Amino acid sequence: MNLDRYFKNNTVGGLLKNMGVSIGIILLIAVVYFYIYLPNVTNHGKSVEVPDLMGLTMEEAEKKLAEKSLSIAINDSSYAESKPALSILKQFPKSGEQVKAGRTIYVSINRTSPPTLPMPNLIDGSLINAEAVLKSNELRRGRIIYEPSPFQNFVKDMYFNGRPITAGTRIPKGATIDIVVGDGNGPADFVVGSLVGDAYETALLKLSNWNLHLGEVQIAEGQDTTGVEVFVYKQFPNKGDSVRIGSPVDLWIAPKGYKEPEPTDEPID
Repeated sequence: MNLDRYFKNNTVGGLLKNMGVSIGIILLIAVVYFYIYLPNVTNHGKSVEVPDLMGLTMEEAEKKLAEKSLSIAINDSSYAESKPALSILKQFPKSGEQVKAGRTIYVSINRTSPPTLPMPNLIDGSLINAEAVLKSNELRRGRIIYEPSPFQNFVKDMYFNGRPITAGTRIPKGATIDIVVGDGNGPADFVVGSLVGDAYETALLKLSNWNLHLGEVQIAEGQDTTGVEVFVYKQFPNKGDSVRIGSPVDLWIAPKGYKEPEPTDEPID
């Protein structure tokens, strides 16, 4: 058999030979690309452990990351009073995680000064409420200063850095606020204010602020108060009367617009 003729291109053997050579070349290229070139370019299969950057400065963190072929970028900033200024407070990915070489580690750094916020209003509220408001605004309660007043533990004034401060004034987060409150040893008698014309809920709030208690509640005769807002049309003690701390106050209530009937003189038999 003439092999040269058998492997010519116009024979079946030649065609198979050419196809085999082409497939072999393609396979060789694929092996070189996926198992040699690509891993070297992408560091495929190679990872490094993220170091702990918490508390470091940016310069210290950059040096530590460079040793592991990692880079750093600032993501945001926040404030922690107990941490050094410009030190790292957070990092992502976290320390101990495995990442590819060349990965960027994002960090949050500590501000050099605290952010500010408006001073909340504490006056005319209770000491317990003032402490809760301060805590929710990330402020600290300082000294409690007692002054004579019949209203025990009701806030009379607020101080910051030894000076009075008004609500709305911007102060640093974490600031210490001194509170002036009543000691409950002031005059036992005072003049009661007016509740007539107030909504029932408003009247209850006033009584609480005056350190008075709700006495009897009377609904106007013939008036249906179901599902409607009611108002005070009479009170006792009356406006201007002297009362003692903790005294009860009776209220007469009815729907808005109600007027108490005028008393009539009935004939005497």
